[in-house]
Amino acid sequence: MEQTMDWGIWSLIPLAVALIIAFTTKSAAFALLAGVVVGVVMLGTNPAQGTSQLFQTTLGNGDFIKITLIICLIGMLFSLLKRSGAIALFANRLARKGQSQRRTAVTTWGMGFFILDDYFSPLMTGAVMRPLTDKANIPREKLAFILDSTTASVCILVPFTAWAAYIVALIIAQGGPVESTAEAMDIYINAIPYNFYPILLVLFTLLICLKLLPDFGPMKKAEHRAKTTGALLREGATPLIDTEGEQIVSAQQGNASLLWHLLVPVLLLFGTAIISYVWVQKIYIVEAFMLAVSYLAISLFVTKHIQSIDQLVHICTEGMKAVIPAILIIALAYSINAVTKSLGAADYVIAVTSDFMTPGFLVALTFLITAFISFCTGTSWGSYALMIPIALPLAYSFSGNDVTPLVYQTVAAVAGGGIFGDHASPVSDTSVLSSAGAGSDHMDHVITQLPYALLIALLTSLLYLAI
Repeated sequence: MEQTMDWGIWSLIPLAVALIIAFTTKSAAFALLAGVVVGVVMLGTNPAQGTSQLFQTTLGNGDFIKITLIICLIGMLFSLLKRSGAIALFANRLARKGQSQRRTAVTTWGMGFFILDDYFSPLMTGAVMRPLTDKANIPREKLAFILDSTTASVCILVPFTAWAAYIVALIIAQGGPVESTAEAMDIYINAIPYNFYPILLVLFTLLICLKLLPDFGPMKKAEHRAKTTGALLREGATPLIDTEGEQIVSAQQGNASLLWHLLVPVLLLFGTAIISYVWVQKIYIVEAFMLAVSYLAISLFVTKHIQSIDQLVHICTEGMKAVIPAILIIALAYSINAVTKSLGAADYVIAVTSDFMTPGFLVALTFLITAFISFCTGTSWGSYALMIPIALPLAYSFSGNDVTPLVYQTVAAVAGGGIFGDHASPVSDTSVLSSAGAGSDHMDHVITQLPYALLIALLTSLLYLAI
């Protein structure tokens, strides 16, 4: 599956099949599997053998194993947090302050600025805020949208995240007038004010939460359903995480402690991540989750919340079982991404549009192309790796091999285009995790937020044409 083939426009067929089936049946898993099988057949292999080989190759990928481990650890951590009663205590403290629907939505939005990790943020914020948003009668689709809009969109605007380090590394690799990490980081920081898509998305989401902008499209229908019937999920919906019978808000808190059972695990998580990044310029996120889970398990033994090893195993197993649907979707998303890559889909898009790259259209086209590639592949980082080696040298050439505002704008356009795909694509891991964190049906989440994402993308494109 490693060899890239030149299928031209036909390379987009597997993704088209997956999207059509997903939007018509609202079954993300089946749609992705269908797209994978179509792609495998196009690659000239037996459907059964080819799909099996693809899964062995793709799902043996280090990145997929890492994210699967992270999701399992998050499932265990949430299960332990619920057992401790700390989430119930925290939720009830907020609830006693008279959380209106507007205030609850804004609180959820604000938490995205404190958890600067695109994997952990939607799951942690979702676990804490879902009982409150349910109580405020906010539909799960709206919660998923808020979570999704404050994950990668926030990470890309902060220069000390892994996102910034990755793009800086890509900038350095292109050479040109940039000769050091400091110079590349300077470009990244100066590009932030031009990164219109995530900035507009974050502000748009806040205005939606404050009800200063009205909901429209499918989201308006979801809001009307919740208001008139009290149904937080569409009839027949399949939430990505099992929240059936979840009684976090009314749970017995016993001797739960917000300090020892909530604050300390969170500090261990982020302390480990931040210290490792400062120390060795690498975020040890898996180790951070392992440390938090280990600490919380030991703490719950000490406080008698857990009485035996068997009980601990049962709690952790239940946590992992709750996130299996999310892992399944991500596995299929990785697989269809590998198929489209082998068929040369991204290369085709770049080849078709490269002739239109002129100084006047460079920034807007860079954003649109990156957004399209990211939407098709579900990966912003892969889109960055494809587009920065093309767009950045062009920006240098149009700028006389110097660092000018055009260079900043081009870097911002690539960064924002990737965020669009991360936010809007049904095969994006952050979209899947947002659905899981909200306890929402994944395709319901994608369909309700897509008009919002397209509106922000349109405004971004117009701004890039205007500057």
